[in-house]
Amino acid sequence: MADVIPLIDHHTFTAADLQHMEFEPLRYVIPGYLAEGATLFAGKPKLGKSWLVLDWCISVAIGGYALGSIKCEQGDVLYAALEDNQRRLQRRMRQVIPDRQAWPDRLTLRTAMKRLDDGLIDEIRSWAQASANPRLVVIDTLAKVRPPGKRTDNPYESDYQAVAPFLSLAAEMGVAIIIVHHTRKAEADDPLDMVSGTTGLTGGVDSVMVLTRDGQGTVLTGRGRDLDDFESAVKLDNSGRWTLLGDADDVRRSKERNRILEAVERLGEAGPKEIADATNMKANNVRYLLTQMATAGELEKLERGLYRVPTVGRPLTSLTSLTEPAKC
Repeated sequence: MADVIPLIDHHTFTAADLQHMEFEPLRYVIPGYLAEGATLFAGKPKLGKSWLVLDWCISVAIGGYALGSIKCEQGDVLYAALEDNQRRLQRRMRQVIPDRQAWPDRLTLRTAMKRLDDGLIDEIRSWAQASANPRLVVIDTLAKVRPPGKRTDNPYESDYQAVAPFLSLAAEMGVAIIIVHHTRKAEADDPLDMVSGTTGLTGGVDSVMVLTRDGQGTVLTGRGRDLDDFESAVKLDNSGRWTLLGDADDVRRSKERNRILEAVERLGEAGPKEIADATNMKANNVRYLLTQMATAGELEKLERGLYRVPTVGRPLTSLTSLTEPAKC
């Protein structure tokens, strides 16, 4: 009987071997938000996705501050703005870059690229190999580079194959690749369930980010294999700049607290029901926040179940700071 030759390659190892392996630490491109690997970024049309990725591209290319406050390591960036032209890109960059500031030569812009089945991966690889320190690639949008579908295609497999090549390339080149996509019209409790297509898209990448907006503001939600989950409140101003406001729950809560403070100031002394009526908030939410605010000293609770603004030392500024744009 012939000897069995064991299969040895870098994909096969024992648990004992793995215990003693050492790896380079995960490198972040946007600390806390974007790491090396493939990220699917989805949102509804006209919500500002392209403005957000442009903010990140410029911030990395100049070593500046993404979202107004997150310091980025400088590196080379490729932004494939495949739904734009040179005129539109120039207008957008003029809006977000101050006058007289030189535009970054480490940001390469493309308005056309090959499709995945026609050499796109080789184009990106060639750019990365020619760059001194490739850090970020943005494909805006996925629809512009994925191959045309066929009736016989399996939807899940087709979606998976539309993003899987970016996963492999990101690992090979040590870069972050953002693939811009869109969400479906139907709402969902979990924002990540709003990504248009099958779970082949979200399952075929390292992380997923979704930009959503409701009556309380705009939220960037992210989840990934090597990324801590986040849900951040963000704001787009008229100049096209995005700003990080903070954790979404904290920002929402601070806005609600300010509404309560304003109502109590007007009413003088008031109980939970009266405050709920004055703010158009749910009574249970008001009762919970009143307890929290009394504990924090933001409101004073009277013996007869009423609340009033403390006569001395009302800490209102600590609340409003959460809703102000982050300062660099």
